[in-house]
Amino acid sequence: MFGQLTSNPGYKTMKKQDILIIEDEASICDQMKWALMEDYNVFTAGDSVSAMQIFSSIRPAIVTLDLGLPPHPDDTSEGFNILSKILNYDPVTKIIIITGNSDRGSALKAISSGAHDLLTKPVNVDELKTILKRAHYVYALETEFFRLQNESVTEHFNEIVGASPRMIEIFATIKKVAATDVPVLVTGESGTGKELIAWAIHKESSRRGKPFIPINCGAIPENLLESELFGHEKGAFTGAHAQRSGRIESAQGGTLFLDEIGELPLPLQVKLLRFLQDYKIERVGGRSSLDLDIRIVAATNSDVKRLIADGKFREDLYYRLAVVTMELPALREREDDIVLIAKKFMKKFSPDSERVKHLSAESVEVLKSYKWPGNVRELENRIRRAVTFAEGHQIRPQDMGFTNTDETPHVLDLKRAKEDLELKFVHKAIQKHNGNISKAAEELGLSRPTVHNIVKKYNIQETARKG
Repeated sequence: MFGQLTSNPGYKTMKKQDILIIEDEASICDQMKWALMEDYNVFTAGDSVSAMQIFSSIRPAIVTLDLGLPPHPDDTSEGFNILSKILNYDPVTKIIIITGNSDRGSALKAISSGAHDLLTKPVNVDELKTILKRAHYVYALETEFFRLQNESVTEHFNEIVGASPRMIEIFATIKKVAATDVPVLVTGESGTGKELIAWAIHKESSRRGKPFIPINCGAIPENLLESELFGHEKGAFTGAHAQRSGRIESAQGGTLFLDEIGELPLPLQVKLLRFLQDYKIERVGGRSSLDLDIRIVAATNSDVKRLIADGKFREDLYYRLAVVTMELPALREREDDIVLIAKKFMKKFSPDSERVKHLSAESVEVLKSYKWPGNVRELENRIRRAVTFAEGHQIRPQDMGFTNTDETPHVLDLKRAKEDLELKFVHKAIQKHNGNISKAAEELGLSRPTVHNIVKKYNIQETARKG
């Protein structure tokens, strides 16, 4: 029958995109609204306050903006103010400047400030629609790019993120030691992720289905530490009203992680050494020994060899624990990993209902130049703060607690500066010559042995043809 629509089950109506028109001239606003309402969900605002309320509510992909807005319609100050606010809130938003010929200079300035395109008054509807389609296409591409960027933190091992040569070597070592039961000693500054390494070893081993028991040897009072580690029998001391298993016993079949092993008192070092010799323990107050099957991973941020020299740590215990030693690099030595790790934390702390935030170019520079005395733990805390305080979808340095870039500590250390330059130039020369040490040495004006020594000193990944 003519005039009657028949349903087509294969037809699916595409969802209309939201668009916000910010225009204080009612006739132009109505013209654009009626021209676009068939293809878009059109929202309108005549001033900056209502515009930001609508924008933060609907988060449109596209905004058209008249720069001359109340309370100062005769100049562009209010327009530039709202342009800045919108792009700070979501820098992917495409803003089309609607301008008169007399304001073309300001419109071009707006383009350089981040606006996507401009259109002069009177508005040509067909031209407007073409610009909007193109803007939405670019918006979709950029949104997908940022989504993939935030999902691309795949350079990881278990929960450890890293793509730097040092971390790749550590991942390989984890796989090797996980296949055995040898004790491992993990060293590195506080906050470098020593417990994550221990957990990764456990997860990669055949013990993965058994307990992983961490204990911080520096966090438990000395008078309680023996009972905490080895357990006690009922009546072993005042307050021991029942038998209690220790942390070592709780790790049966699995992995015991002894963090800050350098803080272990000497009498307990003797008892731990005895356990490592035959893997038998006696509870405090007990008379019989228990056979245990566990794997030991220890960690410290102390210089163990200095502790040994000072008589604070037993050398024989050190050699029992350090069958394999893994030294974790400080975050400042992993410049290539910093942004990767930051993105992991951004994704972790961003609410599910929000778009995952991304880093401004300035933030990336600050992250790479900062020396990170607190290592990965400090980075995690700063990103958590940033996700909480960032007003838009872009993380700026001030969101991370840097009030200005001058706060990043560039210590006046001539020796460190020289070492940084030495590492930088040698590494670049070796890369340039595809690992040919002779050619790199020739370009640097150094001898081959000198370059080899520098490669060894800084653990530069040498793909080297010796040349």
